[in-house]
Amino acid sequence: MANVAVDEDQQWLINCLSATLDPNQEVRSFAEASLDQAALQPGFGKGLSKVVANRDLPFGLRQLAALILKQFIKKHWQEGDESFQHPSVSSDEKAVIRSLLLSTLDDPNRKLCTAISMAIASIAVYDWPESWPDLLDFLLKLIGDQSDMNGVHGGLRCLALLSGDLDDTIIPTLVPVLFPRLYTIVSSSQTYNKYLRTKALSIVYACTSMLGDMSGVYQVETNALMEPMLKPWIDQFSLILEHPVQPEDPDDWSIRMEVLKCLNQFVQNFPSFTESLFMDIVGPLWQTFVSSLRVYTKSAIEGTEDPYEGSYDSDGAEKSLDSFVIQLFEFLLTVVGSTKLVKVVANNIADLVYYTIAFLQVTEQQVHTWSTDANQFVADEDDVTYSCRVSGALLLEEVATCCGEEGIDAIITSAGKRFSESQQEKASGSLVWWRLREATLFALASLSEQLLEAEVSGLTKVSLGNLLEQIITEDMGIGVHEYPFLYARMFISVAKFSSVISSGILEHFLHAAMKTIGMNVPPAVKVGACRALSQLLPEANKSTIQPQMMGLLSSLTDLLHQASDETLHLVLETLQAAIKAGHESSASAEPIISPVILNMWVLHISDPFISIDAIEVLEAANPNQESSVRRIKTHVRKSNRDQNSIKWLTFWFLAPSSWSSRKTLEYYCQ
Repeated sequence: MANVAVDEDQQWLINCLSATLDPNQEVRSFAEASLDQAALQPGFGKGLSKVVANRDLPFGLRQLAALILKQFIKKHWQEGDESFQHPSVSSDEKAVIRSLLLSTLDDPNRKLCTAISMAIASIAVYDWPESWPDLLDFLLKLIGDQSDMNGVHGGLRCLALLSGDLDDTIIPTLVPVLFPRLYTIVSSSQTYNKYLRTKALSIVYACTSMLGDMSGVYQVETNALMEPMLKPWIDQFSLILEHPVQPEDPDDWSIRMEVLKCLNQFVQNFPSFTESLFMDIVGPLWQTFVSSLRVYTKSAIEGTEDPYEGSYDSDGAEKSLDSFVIQLFEFLLTVVGSTKLVKVVANNIADLVYYTIAFLQVTEQQVHTWSTDANQFVADEDDVTYSCRVSGALLLEEVATCCGEEGIDAIITSAGKRFSESQQEKASGSLVWWRLREATLFALASLSEQLLEAEVSGLTKVSLGNLLEQIITEDMGIGVHEYPFLYARMFISVAKFSSVISSGILEHFLHAAMKTIGMNVPPAVKVGACRALSQLLPEANKSTIQPQMMGLLSSLTDLLHQASDETLHLVLETLQAAIKAGHESSASAEPIISPVILNMWVLHISDPFISIDAIEVLEAANPNQESSVRRIKTHVRKSNRDQNSIKWLTFWFLAPSSWSSRKTLEYYCQ
């Protein structure tokens, strides 16, 4: 497009926009106030559009104009809209703005093109298709022009934003004309690069997602629309997935990720997606799965970290390897959960499990994070975060659920193989042999409920208890500082599988956990020890643990001062178990424990989970409730805390035995 002529008004706008970037606060404030006033005058939106379209102006100025224009559209375009403010834009000015923006979609700067596309999408919400019927034709023409790749990118970026706002009145007419153009882009790898093909696939995904939402009501219609297209798209997906995953190539990961997202929609939403169609994709899918493990191992597990972690392209799409692997697991989860498609992979379930366990290895980035942040370790253990380990464990859980005895046997057998491999690595002098050992225990512990149920029901061919004891006993003598995460995993695994582990091993780990709490060890090890104590103390032989109880209670009370967020909940839970198991020792330690717990409760009164945990610890430590109330009142007075807090806590203690005794309650709350 030819550059837009600059008149006097336009020059004022350019100067004012430039002033908003001035380092002087007063200059910026005056310029921003001037723009706010100008926005109330006719022609302001057109003026911004001319700045956006003027390619002689600096990129930053044009991008700023596009962002302000988007805000202007939201406020002044559509009367009656929730965010509308007077005055409204005239019909003539709207036409000029739409024309200028479309003419700028072929700008070579991708970030600016994204800003322009966002402005167009904001207008389309109000005007398309009724008041802007030529928008789709223009965009289809733009993405079909192989002589202008900048235009193809601009058109795809705009369509990607529009596709997020489609409804069931537009999409049935849009898909038949749009998908052939998108198919041409995706299938022409010699003409279009991976970035453009990925963008085309993201539009396919958005449209098929909407069709999936419609299929509940319009199942016949959506099937009729998609059925002729499934086979050609599957063929293209196969071509993309059949090559090995490339290391340090985020564009390769991105295009595969979009393929997997599309496949997920096909499988979930269209019954016409048959087993025969899935057979066409199984081989390429397996190639992607296996080769991605090699890349993930080198980059994330053995490497310092994924260099693309948290990085995004110019359109805001994530490019990390971890995101791609998570999407891969999500699709495999859908396949295994499908009664129709799991039959196709049934013969390869053992291999699927075997490779999945390797994906669960601790990455270098996790080692770095968990070594200093116990809170994050606990959060990751509780599946709070979104990670490859969590996704892989969910896939294994689905295998155990959907594949019955074959799935359970595949998990236990594969765990045994991975354990043997870790033994070989250790014997060969590998420094990272422990990763595969820890991943094996993590996989088993993640499925503890299902595996134990299968063991009780006699559905397992291999003894789960024997395998676990073999793994655990081999590493009982390893250095806690040298292999902290494996040590922590052993504690956690013993706790989860205590019902199938011999009493001698349980007693060893119980005493080791009690001792560990008071030692200077890495945070993850103490987390593992707390997990073990919470599970093992209630069933422990009281006479054998009594000599260590005072030391344990003292160590746990000290540990409270170091805990925060998720770790605080864990320590309180462990302390409660220790108090209940301690009997005489707990009674002797009560004068020390109660003030600390009460202070913890007061500090976290607004957190219902922590405050309830603290109260339960107090209840366990204070069998004499009336004595407890007096102690609590004295402590709160001395600490000058909110007196309403003491009333609630007093009520908590008195309610179980004196619920109807209002006078007694009022007396203690005075």
